[in-house]
Amino acid sequence: MSDHKVQITVNGVPGTDEIEARLLLVHYLRGVRGLTGTHVGCDTSNCGACTVMVDGLTVKSCSVLAVAVDGSEVLTVEGLATEGELSPVQEGFRQCHGLQCGYCTPGMVIAATGLLLDEPSPDDATIREGIEGNLCRCTGYDMIVDSVRWAAEHGGAGAAAERHAHGGSVPVADTGPAPHGSPPQPAVTP
Repeated sequence: MSDHKVQITVNGVPGTDEIEARLLLVHYLRGVRGLTGTHVGCDTSNCGACTVMVDGLTVKSCSVLAVAVDGSEVLTVEGLATEGELSPVQEGFRQCHGLQCGYCTPGMVIAATGLLLDEPSPDDATIREGIEGNLCRCTGYDMIVDSVRWAAEHGGAGAAAERHAHGGSVPVADTGPAPHGSPPQPAVTP
């Protein structure tokens, strides 16, 4: 296989890498960039453990080729904290015990962050719908819903997610939430 040069900004840090065309984004993040917070779960895009944000949209990184996000900005769970402070969603999961084993947590936190970018004041039904693409085998979801509600009441998606959703160039205080939309499709097939 031939290598492709990609330029991908991850959590605000630009990087240029030579990668195989068939490398999935989840493996790029973990193996090339060393960010292991994004988990490999089912490898079929069913569980959501690999959820990240690409240019302000939540995507399941096990179903997107890394070459397809060349020139994009990616936000992972490691990039949500700002100046050592957990994002409101991360803090909500801590405050409301929205995790047990923790395997689904990074993807669930990113999915909840994306939801709050779209819907800053969701009701419980909207929260459940917003996280339905992410599976948790431990909690029964009630504490996860409580965690997202807590985040909505205590700062929403958080500053890092707001900056990411706006391409890092729009002042957060001057703008509202960005459209969330649907995930981009891979531009290159293996």
